[in-house]
Amino acid sequence: MDQAHAEEILKKVIAIPTVNDNEKEVADYLASLFAPYEDQGVTIEELAYSPGRSNLIVTIGEGETTLGFSGHQDVVDPGDLADWDTDPFVPTIKEGRLIGRGASDMKSGLAAVVCAMLAMLEEKKVPGKIKLIATVGEESGEYGAAQVTDAGLADDLSALVIAEPTDGMRQICYTSKGVVDYHVTSKGIAAHSSRPHEGKDAIAHLLEFANEVQARLARLDKKDPVLGKLTSLITLIKGGEQINSVPSQAELSGNIRTIPGYTNQVIFDVIDGLIAELNAKPGYQLSVDYIYPEEPMPGDAHSPLVQLLQKVGLEVFGHTLTPVGGTGASDGSEFVRAKGDYPIVMVGPGSDSQHQPNEWVSLAAYHQAIAFYQQFANEFFGK
Repeated sequence: MDQAHAEEILKKVIAIPTVNDNEKEVADYLASLFAPYEDQGVTIEELAYSPGRSNLIVTIGEGETTLGFSGHQDVVDPGDLADWDTDPFVPTIKEGRLIGRGASDMKSGLAAVVCAMLAMLEEKKVPGKIKLIATVGEESGEYGAAQVTDAGLADDLSALVIAEPTDGMRQICYTSKGVVDYHVTSKGIAAHSSRPHEGKDAIAHLLEFANEVQARLARLDKKDPVLGKLTSLITLIKGGEQINSVPSQAELSGNIRTIPGYTNQVIFDVIDGLIAELNAKPGYQLSVDYIYPEEPMPGDAHSPLVQLLQKVGLEVFGHTLTPVGGTGASDGSEFVRAKGDYPIVMVGPGSDSQHQPNEWVSLAAYHQAIAFYQQFANEFFGK
């Protein structure tokens, strides 16, 4: 595949606005690129999440071993357009950089994987069975990856490379923290503040929960050698109606970043257990909801997959890719739930501009990423 065609593909996917929506347009476009190769055994499937939102699964090649590549199709909101030098959905090239929303996170990674797979098909040199999984909703909850995983479409993988940006492909993220976002509601009974005994103070009950849950989570004090300790923050809190009334309602939200030493179920048990204990007291009425919890992603910095990626990186880029851990969740936090026991890593092009105005990717890095993924696939299958 020539560079002009590869850049055209990247520009096209960036030009499609997929701000937490509309991923089907990207999926349809990418599917159209693979459709001419269906006579080579290529299979194309779209898994609809909701109207206008589709995951894309494309499989090329054959064999018992399956190498997975993945990327998400959605992007974050561009924010105040006045902060951009160009239209975020009109890809613009300046001084070797392509600027646009998603250029770094992570349409350049997704497009690079697609181009590498298309190049294999064009050359009729597909080294083995390769599966592309392009997901919806990563930026707002990884629910596309969850849907793909629940459908069993990631169970057959032998290894998975997610093309998230990793410092211009100088790093390999092989392990990351998980996330538990939760929302607790406390219901009480309103009364005049001069007669508090006639009411039930929803704020007091909620504060009791807040203090105790932080204390209990602090006892989960294992330290991961790469990711550090579990962290817990209460990030939102509100309640009450007016200053001279016993509050009849209150609510808070919390964010917990988990480590492989504690599954999310451990966290659920702590929170659910505390809620049950408090509700056993007279007048307490607390409830909890969890918002898109993500499991931590375990990994091994010395695994054969990481070592192979480092070897190929040295050959393509001339530098060693450093294994690192990540504090944020990704689609990998959902794919770990697949039935297959396989390593998951993140390595992709991009810059430190993701989620910022004037987001960009180096075109040189983008083209190198295409070569990297293609060579990696060949060496993964021993070709």
